[in-house]
Amino acid sequence: MADADPVTRDADLLKDSVREAGALALSLFRTELKNWTKGASSPVSEADIAVNDLLEARLRSATPDYGWLSEESADDQVRLEKRQVWIVDPIDGTRGYLAGREDWCVSVALVQGASPVLAAVYAPASDEFFFAIRGQGATRNERAVHATAGTEMDFSRVAGPKPLVERLSPLSREITLHPRIGSLALRLCRVAQGSLDAAFAGGQSRDWDLAAANLIVQEANGRMTALSGDEILYNRRDVAHGVLVAAGRDRHASIVAYFRGRPLS
Repeated sequence: MADADPVTRDADLLKDSVREAGALALSLFRTELKNWTKGASSPVSEADIAVNDLLEARLRSATPDYGWLSEESADDQVRLEKRQVWIVDPIDGTRGYLAGREDWCVSVALVQGASPVLAAVYAPASDEFFFAIRGQGATRNERAVHATAGTEMDFSRVAGPKPLVERLSPLSREITLHPRIGSLALRLCRVAQGSLDAAFAGGQSRDWDLAAANLIVQEANGRMTALSGDEILYNRRDVAHGVLVAAGRDRHASIVAYFRGRPLS
């Protein structure tokens, strides 16, 4: 990789590192793991830490000048001075992972400035590898993916917190919603691949939940923004975000317009 251009070098590094991290997570899946709770209710396990350590060793050793922001690392605010920053969720969907469900993934993005430029989301249990380079489209297992077109709303293909979906239409209460997807990154990637028409994120998601999936949705001809339509900015001092929506471009515009006239508060 030494002779490759920087984008190709970083893309290859990202793919190899995330695949290796996913293999490690899968090897520990459905085994007896020590786990505990951090903060109010966020689960973490020794698998999260092991995967984080692997990714940090691979990515930081190869790119020592880049910043680092991970759910499972102490936040070093030196990242705010870096133009390029790795944003990492070693296991997104830890609760499902510990319960033996398959709706979890490894999610890593490279952010430049405030926007993601490279993204990988790997769901090893279902053998799905999503990848995107800014301006070059998005893929799932090396095949191009595209968000669904149009503005119509099929509520069996909309995922997210139930109160948010019900605000979109009272009729949705009478319709069986798409099965819950524990990993937020994976839920958003389902929009990129076209198996969901739209997905919401409730408030208080963090950079590491979003950055990789954001680029994958964007490169799949979708949009992902705050419910207000404002762009999502990464690698800020505060890494928490409010309510977000992802969908194909026309449907996204329709949803944002709908909520603009019906604010949540």
